[in-house]
Amino acid sequence: MNSIGIFCGSAEGCSPEYMNAARATGQLLAQKDIAVVYGGGRVGLMGAVADSALQHGGRVTGVIPHALFEREIGHTGLTELVVVENMHQRKQRMAELSSGFIALPGGAGTMEEIFEQWTWAQLGMHHKPCAFLDVNGFYQPLKAMIERMAAEGFIRQSYIDMLLFSDSLAEIIDYFNDYTPPATKWAQPAGSQHG
Repeated sequence: MNSIGIFCGSAEGCSPEYMNAARATGQLLAQKDIAVVYGGGRVGLMGAVADSALQHGGRVTGVIPHALFEREIGHTGLTELVVVENMHQRKQRMAELSSGFIALPGGAGTMEEIFEQWTWAQLGMHHKPCAFLDVNGFYQPLKAMIERMAAEGFIRQSYIDMLLFSDSLAEIIDYFNDYTPPATKWAQPAGSQHG
């Protein structure tokens, strides 16, 4: 695991626990020599992860669309800042640069980003692990919703098992290092023929 894509809020959230977790994430990844790949902003939890990683000698690559950079929320002190044309290119580039993905607390953008990577993993577009850093129980309602999807027959349990919900970043990193992806969705069974 040499790089992890981080998805998280551009706001700080209401509890100081969120910013503390963001700073701790940047610090631990730097200490483990795991590069941070993130959305390139300097505000909210995003900025806290990046700043903390940099302060502890880590490598941080930001990927940000032109429009957001021009609004002066781009972080200019990173190891590398990649400026792309749009949000789709941002997500694609982050996927290419990352060995796995972690969602810290955030809003709609955070959900959309981690769910896209999880979906791509199910489809075999990549074989990289996804996890939720469950700060202060933030992701428990989402975990329950995902379990409901399986109970109602909309998703296989093996795809839920791809995800880890944990309040421990160290546990997530261990999970990533030992990760084995399940069979790809819609994969042709062994020995079957196209017809």
